[in-house]
Amino acid sequence: MSFQARPVGVVASTLTDLDTAPRQPDEGAPAAWLVFQPEFAEAARSISPGDEVFVLTWLDRARRDLLEVHPRGDRTRPVEGVFSTRSPHRPNPIGLHRVTVVETDGARLRVDGLEAVDGTPILDVKPVLGSEPSAR
Repeated sequence: MSFQARPVGVVASTLTDLDTAPRQPDEGAPAAWLVFQPEFAEAARSISPGDEVFVLTWLDRARRDLLEVHPRGDRTRPVEGVFSTRSPHRPNPIGLHRVTVVETDGARLRVDGLEAVDGTPILDVKPVLGSEPSAR
């Protein structure tokens, strides 16, 4: 089986270097823009400041041939399978980021602490659902 995914946009961030980028949002990740392709702008029109969303990204600079890693790159820690870690290096390098929208501007959403580097392709955006059923 195979399938294709196409980006709906890209991340615009001050983070440009993988080696110095935070590994998690609570480690100093800056606010960033989700910039949607024009044909997908309407898909974001109901998102408002204060909304929490999951952003799925394609970690295009990650290695896809690693199945085991030292967590957080720390060689003093034992090797683990990538599925039990948050390593970007994995067979399908999909990033999952929970962020809060702080501003909207047409086909762009500014979100809080996003640890994805500039130019990272966005695959999808989904609302974070609370404990009550959503009409969405």
